[in-house]
Amino acid sequence: MIFAMDSLVEWLLFLVVFLSISISSSSAGRIGIPRGAAVLKKHHLPLKRAFSGDLHTYFYTQTLDHFNYKPESYATFQQRYVINYKYWGGGAVSAPIFVCLGAEQALETDLQTIGFLDDNAARFNALIVYIEHRYYGKSVPFGSREEAFRNAYRMGYLNSAQALADYAEIIADIKNNLQASHSPVIVIGASYGGMLASWFRLKYPHLALGALASSAPVLYFDNITPSDAFYSIITKSFRETSESCYQTIRRSWSVIDSYASQPWGLSVLSSKFRTCYPLNSASELKKELESIYVVASQFNQPAYLVNRVCAAIDETQTDDILFKIFAAVVAFNGNNRCYINPPNPESQTVTGWKWQTCSEMVMPIGVGENTMFQPNPFDLNTFINDCIRTYGVAPRPHWITSYYGGNDFNFILQKFGSNIIFSNGLRDPFSAGGVLEHISKSIRAVTTTYGSHCLDLFPKSDNDPEWLTKQRNIELRIIKGWLVTYYADLKAFQKG
Repeated sequence: MIFAMDSLVEWLLFLVVFLSISISSSSAGRIGIPRGAAVLKKHHLPLKRAFSGDLHTYFYTQTLDHFNYKPESYATFQQRYVINYKYWGGGAVSAPIFVCLGAEQALETDLQTIGFLDDNAARFNALIVYIEHRYYGKSVPFGSREEAFRNAYRMGYLNSAQALADYAEIIADIKNNLQASHSPVIVIGASYGGMLASWFRLKYPHLALGALASSAPVLYFDNITPSDAFYSIITKSFRETSESCYQTIRRSWSVIDSYASQPWGLSVLSSKFRTCYPLNSASELKKELESIYVVASQFNQPAYLVNRVCAAIDETQTDDILFKIFAAVVAFNGNNRCYINPPNPESQTVTGWKWQTCSEMVMPIGVGENTMFQPNPFDLNTFINDCIRTYGVAPRPHWITSYYGGNDFNFILQKFGSNIIFSNGLRDPFSAGGVLEHISKSIRAVTTTYGSHCLDLFPKSDNDPEWLTKQRNIELRIIKGWLVTYYADLKAFQKG
């Protein structure tokens, strides 16, 4: 099966901005997800190859609330998962199971974009499983999306702990049904899904032998990571690409504000940037431009988006800064009828992730003084008030570190953690909150200097740079080592 490019675009959009409510909610009180990443469809990013008839879709009758015994907690919904049996050696020989933990999008996007499992399952004789995250895709409780997202009482069941418990039930059920009780499970996830993979290994070690957590900013909570690190990495990428490009972007914000302060200014800006609707404020335009720079940096490879944006700015022969910036918008989006604030109905992913970020996934990401963006520090009180105004509930900014850890992460995981790969590309701004150094012999950090967000999990290509192939091979050697040790231990246990 081959899915439309739009599903890949949506997946990439929300990998870029899956934490953007935290990123953009600051002293300005913004709550929203930039839409600019939708233009990635113009950049020919890799598509997952077709699976033909190898995929089998199932629905598991899932418990609504795993952590209460109130009568309403026993309600159920149908949770979707997909299995590819093509490469599996079978339960009789305890062949491994690779499980992709879904994140904040429909399952189809993982099938199309997460190529790591299908590319490597054959060498391990592994079963491949993709599980959809609750409240996304077709795995929606209360009968419909409208009912599931009706209010905070309904959305309250949407959180990471419930999702991990969902995955635990489904994995256990699959192993039982396939008589594969001793088949080791490796969980794999990208971005938020990578966080879930690492947390699943820590919370359910009896079900997962190991985890590959790609671009998982597990340390971007509770002020463990400097607030301005995200935008500092973006700035560094642009400045290293072109000093003049960096300076042009940095100066452009005040030029936009200057126009907007004039009675006719917003009309002129709307004309200069060929907006789809007349601008109501300068912030509309600035948020769209900011999202382009974020996307370009975060997904620079394989389309070299930062180079493309900067080339458009530097090669446009004019002294008009805004004309240069508009040239970058066109280079990034391609030739469109209009740009900036296009019609964009709120999707299931946007709705669900807004809730998750306003409840538990509070990442204090702000813009500091020394970036190419206008300073906009994260303000927790403003963020809390915005969430209360939107949902009637306050976020719990310390819950993630309380439940999963984060403070003294390296020291604590040395004592009880094992078998996790944290992979990061250092050009990815979210790598600022990633694990970038080895924690122990079995909790390994695999980094690439030029890598971008979740690039190691994309389908392999003949055009992959050598360093990307090397990164994936390192990950595969580590996973192989886990399996070799596991099978030796299992053999000794069965003999004893």
